[in-house]
Amino acid sequence: MTMTLAQAVREGRRFWGSEDGVALWQAQRACLGPLCESHFGSHSLQLGMASRLTDMCPIHHAMSWAPTRALAQDDATLVCDPGTLPLPDESLDLVLVHHLLEVMPNAHHLVREAARVTRDDGLLVMMGWNPFGADALGHLLPASRRRWPCKGRWRRSGRLREWLAFVDFEIDRVDYCGFRLPGGHIHNLGLETLGRRYNLPFGGCYLIVARRKQIPVQPLRTLLRRDAMAGKWLGPAALHRDHGRRSGRATHAHDDRMAEVD
Repeated sequence: MTMTLAQAVREGRRFWGSEDGVALWQAQRACLGPLCESHFGSHSLQLGMASRLTDMCPIHHAMSWAPTRALAQDDATLVCDPGTLPLPDESLDLVLVHHLLEVMPNAHHLVREAARVTRDDGLLVMMGWNPFGADALGHLLPASRRRWPCKGRWRRSGRLREWLAFVDFEIDRVDYCGFRLPGGHIHNLGLETLGRRYNLPFGGCYLIVARRKQIPVQPLRTLLRRDAMAGKWLGPAALHRDHGRRSGRATHAHDDRMAEVD
């Protein structure tokens, strides 16, 4: 898998270094800018093939990623399998997954790891190719005839919403950018301005902003009163059985979800 990812990174970097790639990168930077400029923290990570976009954030330590040491572009590069990030839980304030899910063989593992290392108050941002954008026709060609950016497997934002729900994240917003006509140039300021203003779902790529779900906290007094009432009317034995059944149902539900994703 490492060699496959290394080849994908080389091809992807050639696209992002081309005229069309640079134009799209600039459109993405403009779309991401308002979010990044207002997000502070200590550590960030960008997983992808393009130049770093997270440098707009007032975050002290910004890291990038590479699948091999030969492809690392600077000292602040994490060299690893993106499906098993060698980082502690909840250690990053911002994680950006930039057009990497399309070429990952087990993309949901990357989503799981990106969510795991994101702090409770941090942001998980994912950029991907829009199956309803101008490049969608090119993606319908046989895989052997596809060129960047039509490589890999594109996924709808709705599918990513399901994956994020499994790791207890929820989508805060979805933005679109990279607007152009089929066969036209990406650098079209008129279409970009119009599409961004109304957030039309026909841009070449989407930007998903996700946050960890906040579990509502019930006051201890309320919990004690509820359990006391249950014990009064049903008896301690019945209360114990009820807690056991609820715990068992939660465990079985979690196991079923794990089996479905894997």
